[in-house]
Order: sequence, then C-alpha cells, then structure tokens
Amino acid sequence: MPLTLDQYAAWLDGRDLPWPQPPAIAAPKVRPHVVPLPGIRAVFWNVYGTLLAIPPDGELLFHHPIEFVQSAAMEKTIAEFKMWGSMSRKPGQPSEYMIKIFNDFFEEQKLGPGGGERHPEIQADKIWEGVVKRLLQKDYKFDAGQYGSLNEYCKKIAYFYHASLQATQCYPTVDRALAHVAAAGVTQGLLGDGQCFTPTQLQRGLAALGSTVQLDDVVPPAWRFLSYEYRAKKPSDRIMRPMFERLAEWEIELSEVLYVGSRIVRDIVPMKKLGMKTALFAGDRSSLAATADQLKDPASKPDLLITEPGQIADVVG
Repeated sequence: MPLTLDQYAAWLDGRDLPWPQPPAIAAPKVRPHVVPLPGIRAVFWNVYGTLLAIPPDGELLFHHPIEFVQSAAMEKTIAEFKMWGSMSRKPGQPSEYMIKIFNDFFEEQKLGPGGGERHPEIQADKIWEGVVKRLLQKDYKFDAGQYGSLNEYCKKIAYFYHASLQATQCYPTVDRALAHVAAAGVTQGLLGDGQCFTPTQLQRGLAALGSTVQLDDVVPPAWRFLSYEYRAKKPSDRIMRPMFERLAEWEIELSEVLYVGSRIVRDIVPMKKLGMKTALFAGDRSSLAATADQLKDPASKPDLLITEPGQIADVVG
C-alpha cells in the first residue's frame, strides 16, 4: 500500500535528513488580557503564526527571500525525487532550471480562471503536478507503490519542498490548548491559509512537543477550512461560506464563535465584522502584526490578548 502523507512525513523524520532549523521564538513584551467568555460554542484557529511558528514572518512561502535557501531547497527536491535525469541539460545549476519551471506553473495558477477572486490562493501540489507531467514527457518514472497516484505523489513532493524551504514547529502549549477545547465539548476548527500538507505539519509539530494529541481527534477534518481547498484566502466568500454553512448545520451563531489569530488586519478585523469574538495571539514577535493604535480602536481591538495558546483554558470550558 502506498504511504499516506502522514506516513511519508514520519518516514522522512526517521531518515534524519538535514532540515532547516526550527525558528527562534521571541516573545514580545506584552501583558496578556485573558478573561472567561461564557457561551462560546466554537473556537477557530489560524494556523501559521498562531499554532505553527514558521520563519521569517509567520507566513508560508513559495519563494524564499534568501536566494541560497531557495536554491538549496530546490536542489534537495531534485535529488530526493531523482528528477535531474529527465530535465533538459542547460548551463547552470539544476536548481536554476527547476526554479524557472516551478515559477512557470506558479504564474499559470495566478493567471488561471479565478472568477474575479480578490484573495486567490496557489495550490502547492498542483504546481508540482505540472512539473512532474512535464518530466513524464521525458521518460520520468516514480514508484507508485510507495508514493501512490500522481496526485498523491505531488502532495509528497510539495511537503518535502516546503519542509526544505521553511522549518515549522508548534508553539509551546499548543497541544494543551487543542486538547482542552476538545475536552470542554467545544467545537474546534482551523480557518486560514494552508496547503494540503498543513495538517501534516501541525501533527508533526504536536509530536515534537512530546504530545500524544492526535489532530483528527481534536480538530476533525470536517472543521478544517484551509485556503488551498477553495483556491481563496480569508476573508473570501469561497472559504467563509462553507464555514457559515457548517456552523448553521450545528446551530452555532457567529456570536458564539471565538477566532484566534496573530494579525489585526487579516485575522481580527474581518472576524469582528462578522460578529465573532476574537483573540489576538501575541506570543511571537515575528508573526504578530498589530499596532498600539489598532489595539485601542474599537473596530480592530480584540476581545482577548493571549501570549501562549494554552491560555485558552482560562477562556472557554
């Protein structure tokens, strides 16, 4: 049987590969504001920069700002999946040519049919699907018995490439936070930017904390609304509407929802406009995007300010 994405990630961990170092977490000098919020029936988390630390600024990247890091990640991917034999032999490093191919499919997605979407998202696995299909024209082969179908294979390439580009780790107490909300009988979900491999990164991060928490147990797949699936980032209707429909099925009002994110403009303000309660995660200087004025303005001021995810235990349940 082919490996699942989670099994593949665990297999890579066992090979002791030279991954980038996890990001250093520098906590801002802020005082938490944590109070109980009665009546909360659902908690939604942003992922990157809130549950998962990721350098350099809490955002998942397709292109690293440091050229050496970008080239190294691409060279590792080419070698891992034995792509060089099916690539055109042109002057320069293999990574230079592959980056050009990668960028072609990246731009193709950006220019693809979006129906006027104001907040489009790129699908990492589809970029690699385009790359592999081009290589297959030159007798490229892969082990379907280990990696699965073309689509499943490209998800694993995307995971490997992004793991080589940016290290991730869960913030301290994320495991306790997710476990507490679930144990309290409060519905829990993910809502934000993410790719097909984001849940796998989150599960690996939980394991690295020494936790036995299983993501599927505390955040069921049906309650994950990640941008790659809808080709749109929040607050696009494409990603928000399915969440509204799911909440309606469970008869949960927006006023009974708490949203946790690390950016005032992209996380807090849109959810406040919808009538949700909001919590600003201010535990990492690199991912925190908030000014003193925004924290005072009633239109952007969050209901809570937490400095570690585990403080959610003092809020709900």
